[in-house]
Amino acid sequence: MITAELRRAILTAAGLPDADPLLRPGPAPGSYASSLPFRLARPGQDPREAAADLAARLGAEPWIEAAQPTGAGYLTVTVTHDVLAGLAVRVARAGPACAASDALRGRALPAPPSPDLAAEPGWPQARAALAAHLTARLAATAGATLIFSPEREVVTPPEPVPPPGGVPLLVLASPYSPEPYSPEPLPSLAPFPPAPPQSPESPEPLGLFLPVPPQPESVAAAVAYAGADAVRFALARMPPGGAAPRVAVVARHVLGNPAYAVRYAHAAAAAVLRWAAALGTRQAGPQEFRPRLLAEPGELALLDALSWLPERVAAAARRGRPDEFAGYLEGLAERTIDTMSATSFATVSDISTERLWLAAAARTGLAAGLDLLGISAPERL
Repeated sequence: MITAELRRAILTAAGLPDADPLLRPGPAPGSYASSLPFRLARPGQDPREAAADLAARLGAEPWIEAAQPTGAGYLTVTVTHDVLAGLAVRVARAGPACAASDALRGRALPAPPSPDLAAEPGWPQARAALAAHLTARLAATAGATLIFSPEREVVTPPEPVPPPGGVPLLVLASPYSPEPYSPEPLPSLAPFPPAPPQSPESPEPLGLFLPVPPQPESVAAAVAYAGADAVRFALARMPPGGAAPRVAVVARHVLGNPAYAVRYAHAAAAAVLRWAAALGTRQAGPQEFRPRLLAEPGELALLDALSWLPERVAAAARRGRPDEFAGYLEGLAERTIDTMSATSFATVSDISTERLWLAAAARTGLAAGLDLLGISAPERL
């Protein structure tokens, strides 16, 4: 998307076939700063001169509104409003490919298998195994080549059905047992203990007392208690050497819990589209999209956050820090929830087609990010 294209444009202007332009957010939505001029400056040359040279070459691009040197030698590029607003259509139509780029093209790294988190002996081991696996997934999305061990054959699934706008997926073959699956019988559940008798001094009913589950200590117990998706996200956002997550917090269905908030944001965006369809509100085609109608600060902030998706994938893979990508998804979820809760999205029967495209883009971007972490993206929560 925008950052992926800006990366290529800056490197072309600099005459570099492969480098990191070191993009960072600019002062406003749709603006991006690069510290590449500091690397390009010759000994004794002011980096601002290198930045001015790059700005002059980029200024001719029709999708760039302004390119100029800023600060001590940064290059700041601002795209046009139409390009930023049009990202709503582009992300929604791209599907999972909205997270892809060629930032790590030419790189190669091993492809560890997806770990069985419940089988790991402790939280540090589970975090390390998951981080290695997620780094490979992120790197492949950013254009890197994955190297599989000889024991693991790479095959394509029978009759593959690639997602619209996405890329064909590879399935890792594993030993297959012809034995039929026989589920184990469900364990019998003991009834809840009866509620204590109501005290005569208490006029209010005491209600039903449920047993409080103990705090899980192992990863396996945490998965059984909080769910695989919640534990996986908690581990994905766990930095190297970080403290083990508090499972009682990870299991909570509140927006203060990132493992829940990101999935809730996806469901919130999906709900806008579902309600609009139920009320007969038509989402016009891309040719009828009017970029000028997406101009509220919250909408522009959400679009700006979506524009960083490919770059955040590549940066996390390059650094081997999937926790940084999980942190990016938390920010994207916050922007999505704020926007879907705004007044302009409250009256779904009168919502504009541009805002429906924005809701679809948010849902698509969050789904792509959650999929990269191996986590489901529910339509309802």
